[in-house]
Amino acid sequence: MTARPVFVFDFDSTLVRIETLEALADLALAGVADAPAVRDQIGRLTDAAMAGDIDFGAALRSRLALLPLTRAHVDALADRILDEGTPSVRRNRQWFLDNADRVVIVSGGFREIIAPIAERLGVAAERVLCNDLRYDAEGRVTGVDEANPLSQAGGKAVAIRALNLTAPVIMVGDGWTDAEVKQAGAADRFYAFTEIARRAPVMAAADAVAASMDELLHAEGERGRFSYPPSRIRILLLENVHPAAVERLEDAGYTVETEAGALDEAALIERLKGVHVLGVRSKTQVTARALASADRLLAVGAFCIGVNQIDLAAAAARGVAVFNAPYSNTRSVVELAVGLTIALMRDVADKSAAMHGGVWNKSAAGSRELRGKTLGLVGYGAIGSQLSVLAEGLGMRVVFHDLTERLALGNARRARSLNALLAESDVVSLHVDGRGENTALIGAAQLAMMKPGALLLNLSRGHVVDVDALAAAIDAGRLGGAAVDVFPEEPRTNADPFDSPLRGRRNVILTPHIGGSTEEAQEAIAEFAADRLLAYLNRGDTTFCVNLPNVQLAEVTGGHRILHIHRNQPGVLAELNQTLSAAGLNILGQHLKTDERTGYVITDVDRDYDPQALTALKTVAGTLRFRLLH
Repeated sequence: MTARPVFVFDFDSTLVRIETLEALADLALAGVADAPAVRDQIGRLTDAAMAGDIDFGAALRSRLALLPLTRAHVDALADRILDEGTPSVRRNRQWFLDNADRVVIVSGGFREIIAPIAERLGVAAERVLCNDLRYDAEGRVTGVDEANPLSQAGGKAVAIRALNLTAPVIMVGDGWTDAEVKQAGAADRFYAFTEIARRAPVMAAADAVAASMDELLHAEGERGRFSYPPSRIRILLLENVHPAAVERLEDAGYTVETEAGALDEAALIERLKGVHVLGVRSKTQVTARALASADRLLAVGAFCIGVNQIDLAAAAARGVAVFNAPYSNTRSVVELAVGLTIALMRDVADKSAAMHGGVWNKSAAGSRELRGKTLGLVGYGAIGSQLSVLAEGLGMRVVFHDLTERLALGNARRARSLNALLAESDVVSLHVDGRGENTALIGAAQLAMMKPGALLLNLSRGHVVDVDALAAAIDAGRLGGAAVDVFPEEPRTNADPFDSPLRGRRNVILTPHIGGSTEEAQEAIAEFAADRLLAYLNRGDTTFCVNLPNVQLAEVTGGHRILHIHRNQPGVLAELNQTLSAAGLNILGQHLKTDERTGYVITDVDRDYDPQALTALKTVAGTLRFRLLH
């Protein structure tokens, strides 16, 4: 039986995301007049040594000679070095702890800096091979132990040979001194580690390139934190999704690509090739045809409230999970609704336009207070109910209409019908979802039922209001004004023109679908939707999924997790368990959740099994999607 390999890791830009000497230079040169020039010289020496252009030992001595380095500087960096761990190393810490007897750290860096990281990863002190700094009586760094081979060129290979390892040796690092280990015959394989630094000569000399620890462990059959390396999972975010989402997903190790605008169906089909996760806002239409062409798609994230732009049934039929952010921009929409109501009541938009045209029209005619007026809310979900509370605080009476039974907040009361609400309200604000049944919910007949001079707000979906009928009601003087944030047809990008029958009407405020477009809301949406996608990718959690059964799951511990999405038909669970039993897998835990069309089975099993045994699970009748985690 072949011995399990020993993994030998470089330190700088591999286990940590910094170059130690450059970080020490920042500390030692603080306040020094020519610090930028010295830092630049040290950086050039580091790059030249890592690329193999100059001798490592000479570069080390030259860099130390440039610095007024003291023990205090070294201690300061050692104190914060745990915060500098490479992201994928931190994600896979448990693998290091479980395999510490198969890990060696070899570095031209310094023991004081490396020791805290080694201890955090469970690597014993005798398995850390590095340089030892020398100090004078005043604590100034005078150099390194010249007898240590790691202070000289080719020292890593010498140090590794001295360990007399009998198992295969895998060298992992980002620099030329790491490539030299394989070239000198002291390692069986060399991986160029590129999560922090990419050096072309090093990559060219490597047996393979690993963009993260996840990729390395996957390539070596170690698995580690994830069964499939996140860096190989492609995530495409469209329509200027907030950078917080990109940061959250990249920090978790995933490869993220972004597009500024929306894509039409043809462009989306082309762009989805090889993409595992798609993120959109409100403009990109994720059609059944686009979903059918997506060869690797696992999930779609709607970085907004609505999901009517996504064919949910088609996604479910392909086992593609869809998530949204149903509450993250609630406050932003509510505040805009309050502001627009006040602006309409006071005729602010028209008076402001007149002022810009040089007309001074100081008059109270037609200007009213909110206090004592009746606000009618069509839809009493998260937005409608919160608007209800704020409106009452401003002295308004609130009535609401909702097809779902809702708890009335404060003094709000349910209207007997939509028509009754329209007849009673001074202000009608729409907060319904985008389902087809809501098309033209407010048309000519409904507008005719509203109180003369009443106001209408639509911050929900464009197709909910017949805009031609609304324009006619405004022109006829039937309504006192309107504020519209959403439209039946909206420009795909900011560069495209906008047109609507409502343009140019008196006391009509038009806004470009900005109800949830505040910095706070967009960041909250980005974080919430990204977290839901990560929960699904990392542990199979479907909480807040809008098209598959919702299952809340903890992290996998001590086993492997099998995720099986299937059509809701008789016999699937029985066949699945028969297949698991035939493969000799021991089930640690299992959960089944179904809805009217789809079933979702989560099975945690012992790790001791033949991976080929899982192939049969993909052939279980009704299977839509099969995934293995950890």
